[in-house]
Amino acid sequence: MEEESGIINLPIIDLSAPDRLTTAATLRQACIGVGFFYIVNHGVEKDLLNRLFEESKKFFSLPLEEKMRLNRKEYRGYTALYSEKLDPSLSTKGDSKESFYIGPLHDEVCNLNQWPSEELLPSWRPIMEEYHRQLLSVGKRLLSLLALALNLDEKFFENVGALDSPMAFLRTIHYPGDISYHNDEVLGASAHSDYGMITLLATDGVPGLQVCREKDRQPQIWEDILDIEGAIIVNIGDMTERWTNCLFRSTLHRVVPKGQERYSVAFFLDPPHDFLVECLETACTESNPPRFPPIRFIDYLQERYRLTFGAE
Repeated sequence: MEEESGIINLPIIDLSAPDRLTTAATLRQACIGVGFFYIVNHGVEKDLLNRLFEESKKFFSLPLEEKMRLNRKEYRGYTALYSEKLDPSLSTKGDSKESFYIGPLHDEVCNLNQWPSEELLPSWRPIMEEYHRQLLSVGKRLLSLLALALNLDEKFFENVGALDSPMAFLRTIHYPGDISYHNDEVLGASAHSDYGMITLLATDGVPGLQVCREKDRQPQIWEDILDIEGAIIVNIGDMTERWTNCLFRSTLHRVVPKGQERYSVAFFLDPPHDFLVECLETACTESNPPRFPPIRFIDYLQERYRLTFGAE
């Protein structure tokens, strides 16, 4: 059972605000309360965002045969309609979206990325790489605030090696607007929480993103997240929820079809594959001991991907 309940008003975090401790306190409440918030004054130019969506539309407008030449390998490349089901409990064939993954750009792994033909899309790679680089910088700035929000040194994530060659993935997503929905369970993105540290999402303004703050409550109540022009939507992932001993929330969310074509670009910032995630000292006490054992990030991630995509 579920019901929809209006619009959620998310906190707005100003990355350029001079009083970082006050900003960190606002961020802490956002992460404890809902796990979603907006960031503004992030430094990404509007022109780059416009070109990002232009290139995304050009790629998804290509014939399917051309897109399938770049079919996903090593979690990079094209995923076709219905090939992913974020909520594996659903009986439907898959989520009604297509997407393209671009992995980390640092030297040892960048050769795994796939790129459309320069003859077809000459600007695709430079635009995607520039956005990837800028979002990595934004994500690192945000993590320094997140460290302050956890009563840690602002360079904590940097000092423990979480930002040494991080697993930073860019994903462009297209939700077609002309699909017939014969079953209420067919969603653009079925209900899920993100796997990693943080996700930064840019959208084209078309509605559809919803959150469910109390995932175990019945009926589930879903609230719409509106787009704020120029803002990037950020949410906490499961890895950070685990890291913070469930202090910060990784919230259930989904994309529902609104009968309109929709584009978004998600940036997932995660630690290196071999990074060991264990409960933060500021998130556990004698009366609130760690709820999870330490785990290597790659071991956790591979299990989550296996459940989402099936056997590779």
